Amino acid sequence: MQLIETALESNKVKLVPMRVTHKDALLQAASDGKLWKLWFTSVPNEDAIDSYIDTALEQQGLGLSLPYVVIDKQSNTLIGSTRLCNADRHHRRVEIGYTWYAQSFQRSWVNTECKLLLLTHAFETLNTIAVEFRTHWHNQKSRTAIARLGAKQDGILRSHQVLADGSIRDTVVFSIIANEWPAVKNGLVHKLSAWQH
Repeated sequence: MQLIETALESNKVKLVPMRVTHKDALLQAASDGKLWKLWFTSVPNEDAIDSYIDTALEQQGLGLSLPYVVIDKQSNTLIGSTRLCNADRHHRRVEIGYTWYAQSFQRSWVNTECKLLLLTHAFETLNTIAVEFRTHWHNQKSRTAIARLGAKQDGILRSHQVLADGSIRDTVVFSIIANEWPAVKNGLVHKLSAWQH
């Protein structure tokens, strides 16, 4: 399971490898809804953007992560970010995380489209046996969105992380495993076809 930098693309979105040059466009996307104000997410503001990008690229350099920016093809606009992360090559597991979209693209086809691209790459190219999703206990929107993809809740890691503001995060862990992927893929394709009608 080798994380090799590669762009992913569908009819509507492009997942482009993150670069330092995406800084201004990432801030612009995050300002649509002032997403950094949600205390339970890690969306960068102007003060955090440099370390956000540096950390993502450092993790990529270590072979642990593939960070992406999300481009809406119709408008050719950067609308968010996501990444494959916390890769465990030996156990062939990877996580999809650090996902956020400009507010005007939330609750649309975008998340389903991006997750279909990432999951297809994880299961069909990287040959993973499991893909994880993790989110804050209090991020109900995210928990609902993950479950809607077809992932199953594995459990809750209590007092799992100390956040930047000093608060303690309980982390909800979900996963999709390889033998579930065909059914999950069918479900995502079906959802996307419904958006197009």
